[in-house]
Amino acid sequence: MKHNFKNLNIWRLSIDLANDVYILTDLFPKSEEFGLKSQLRRCSVSVASNIAEGSSRSSNKDFNRFLEISLGSLYELQTQIIISSNRNYIEPSKLEIIENKITELQRMISGFQKNLKF
Repeated sequence: MKHNFKNLNIWRLSIDLANDVYILTDLFPKSEEFGLKSQLRRCSVSVASNIAEGSSRSSNKDFNRFLEISLGSLYELQTQIIISSNRNYIEPSKLEIIENKITELQRMISGFQKNLKF
C-alpha cells in the first residue's frame, strides 16, 4: 500500500527538523564545514528522504524497512548533536529544543510503525 508522504506528520516534522539543523549548523566554526556540520545536515536530510522513499514502496513491510533507516538516522543525528554540544557549538537551550524534537520524532515514527499493517 502506497502512502502520500506529504500527508504524513512524520515526514512534515522531519522536514522541520532538517531545516532546524541547517539553521543550527550555520553557526558552526569553519573548521567543521566538512566534519560535523556536513554530517549533521546529511543525516537530518536522510530522515525525511527515507520516509518519502519508503512511502513509494508497494508493501508496508518495505515501507517499514525505510522507517527503520529513518530511525537509525535520527539516533545518529542525536549522537552528533550531543558531540556538537560537547564541543560548545550548540548552546544548552538550543540543545534541549533540538533533542526534544528528535525524541518526539523517534516516538512518532515508532508509533507509526506499530500501526502499519503487514
